Amino acid sequence: MIKCPSPNFNNRTLEIEVDILVLHYTGMPTANEALDRMCDPAAEVSAHYMIDEDGQVYQLVPEDKRAWHAGISSWRGNHNINDRSIGIELVNPGHEFGYRAFPDIQIDALIQLIKKILSRYPIPARNVVGHSDIAPTRKQDPGEYFNWSQLASHNIGVWPTANASDNLNQITNLNFAENLEKFGYEITDLTSATLAFQHHFLPSFSTRQADSKTNQCLENLLKSI
Repeated sequence: MIKCPSPNFNNRTLEIEVDILVLHYTGMPTANEALDRMCDPAAEVSAHYMIDEDGQVYQLVPEDKRAWHAGISSWRGNHNINDRSIGIELVNPGHEFGYRAFPDIQIDALIQLIKKILSRYPIPARNVVGHSDIAPTRKQDPGEYFNWSQLASHNIGVWPTANASDNLNQITNLNFAENLEKFGYEITDLTSATLAFQHHFLPSFSTRQADSKTNQCLENLLKSI
């Protein structure tokens, strides 16, 4: 691990325990540009770690400090996400600069890093999330190419335990919105929250609609937590 200290952090709120892990992509053309930005005081952004596409891990902010990665966000009714989270940036140009698949060596390094983090903090599986999960109206990272099921195969995060139905009928009642909020999403913009959920759990099925396939996937997840 390479130490690359960022000045962009402050102290955590002492009474709040770290219980969320947030995954991002850098969304910049190169790793060096991402590092420069997260170490630039004027940018006022950072993360605890960054993992390059070759698997190299950088530590920017100590885990006991509050990195500035989540911004305006919410998960399971909590809005002070930076206070209670660890943030990991994955080098990837993102949707603006040529979004692409995450290399296996990068994901392997991520899995090993997450396992160490989970050994230090009581982070529930449902609290291993993407930036788009906690800020669906603003963010879309790590995006539909990120393989959450691969993390779940290493007991990281949650994943549906049964195949969702292929019935694509529209859900017309409020159950889906209620279930989505129960799982953790803020639903002030239901379309954005639905897309964030689909990118995480149904990456090849991004309809933005509360159809029965998406609702069944959500119900399966709720049964598993």
